[in-house]
Amino acid sequence: METISENACFGGTQGVYSHPSKSCACDMTFGLFLPQEVQDGPAPLLWFLSGLTCTHENAMIKAGAQAWAAEQGIALVFPDTSPRGDGVADDEAYDLGQGAGFYVNATQAPWAAHFQMWDYVTQELSSLLGRNFDLDMDRQAITGHSMGGHGALTIAMSLPGRFRSVSAFAPIANPMASDWGRKQFAAYLGDDQSTWAAHDATHLMREKGFDGPVLVDTGTKDQFIDLLKPEAFAEAANARRQQAILRLQPGYDHSYFFIATFMEEHIAFHADALYA
Repeated sequence: METISENACFGGTQGVYSHPSKSCACDMTFGLFLPQEVQDGPAPLLWFLSGLTCTHENAMIKAGAQAWAAEQGIALVFPDTSPRGDGVADDEAYDLGQGAGFYVNATQAPWAAHFQMWDYVTQELSSLLGRNFDLDMDRQAITGHSMGGHGALTIAMSLPGRFRSVSAFAPIANPMASDWGRKQFAAYLGDDQSTWAAHDATHLMREKGFDGPVLVDTGTKDQFIDLLKPEAFAEAANARRQQAILRLQPGYDHSYFFIATFMEEHIAFHADALYA
């Protein structure tokens, strides 16, 4: 693992690191904020999965998360959204290929050789963090934005016991019923839609739910709200009687201004679960 940068940040350290990834067969980069509390012992960990076109940098720089994480003594990890490099398959469209991994393990050519983001996030990066940093891997929570909100919800519901809480900002909540989902799932996973269901948060909510608190915020002026389908996820949560806070925030759009506005509440929400 290579240290790209480390900067003092709200009493802790904001680092950026790269490493060769076996899952993605290329070098991967991630950001990690460690609060000053790690000087006294392991810190709980909150994952932030970013959305389409993003790298590890977007949320790390724009979300305003470190101040609130420092206040709560929580570490933050910001993975990249896809494999990258000259030998990695890509597409001219912004919503497929590099920057658009959708947190799945691709099974179809040309994507399968590198696009194994499910294994990268849930296994490889998790293991690397536990080995190399002073983190309490028994206390984890997960959040994300848009495509990353989709990833956070699907990963949390698919790995019972791994995360104490899950939240999302404007998640792609029902990708099997959306142009943001059908296109990517067909490309990455093939035409058999039975393989898609494991990566649809609304389907997983109906079938599994989450054994813990859930928080989802979506702006009423989100320019992509018809693709996000928050109402489908809400219906599934209500039908399951899932413990959840599902909010439509008046006037907010899909931007990082929206994320930054509600980040304090999301980190406090996760802190309640991580320190329970």
